[in-house]
Amino acid sequence: MNYYELHFTTTTTEGYQQDLLINALGEIGFDTFEEVENGFKAYIPVNDFDDERIGEQLAPYREMFPFSYNIHQIPQTNWNKEWESNFEPMQIDDQIYIRATFHEAHPEFPYEIVIDPKMAFGTGHHETTTMMMQQMLSTDFEGKNVLDMGCGTGILAILASKLGAERVTAIDYDAICFESTIENSALNNIENITPLCGSKEAIPVDEYDIILANINRNILLDQIPTYSEVLRDGGEIYFSGFYEAIDLDMITAAAGKYGMQYVSHLKMKDWVAAKFIKK
Repeated sequence: MNYYELHFTTTTTEGYQQDLLINALGEIGFDTFEEVENGFKAYIPVNDFDDERIGEQLAPYREMFPFSYNIHQIPQTNWNKEWESNFEPMQIDDQIYIRATFHEAHPEFPYEIVIDPKMAFGTGHHETTTMMMQQMLSTDFEGKNVLDMGCGTGILAILASKLGAERVTAIDYDAICFESTIENSALNNIENITPLCGSKEAIPVDEYDIILANINRNILLDQIPTYSEVLRDGGEIYFSGFYEAIDLDMITAAAGKYGMQYVSHLKMKDWVAAKFIKK
């Protein structure tokens, strides 16, 4: 699959303003972002690219701060080389070590996760993924039935399994993410993850103890009623992919309508990961 790369240049030093652009692009099909000097790069499948729609989506921000971008098409082979040259290993709270197959192993970490990202989002480097994993470290997964929505590379599903989950269902609408989850599960010798390609309609009828949903505000608002149907009473749900100042109150209000009560949240560069419990 070929992708379009949009290279954004911003003159602002406020990371929050740059995140506003990234959030807006994520709502219209951009699935991967890379921070670069004086801006960022955003990627979207060629079949999903709509220049007019992008202009309309970004129009409100042109009155708020200056930015510009240029567009060019890149083949998938170049994308994978780009990932290999830029994907650095990382650790989270001295507990989790995330690396690719071409990095040196560090089995001394309690949880070492091997990820070959390819075109899929979710290497742990983005603040939302990092915070979700931090939340997971303080959660009891032992013997639990887990649902991971918007699974990307499958990194959260893999960590859930390593933390003791009995069963994990990992769902993403992107076929590349679906394939990536299968491959990364095998790389980590995980056999209890069931990957599915689809959206909320693909969620198997079941009762889940824990739901992980790192997507974006609009998709979460649309899917919260479905999550409530499959989350058991007393079950925990973790949301991320949105902002504290703009979105947290909306997510909290929507979840509350379906019996899911806010407990707490982490914050990193204005992004949040929030914990809710179904009462």
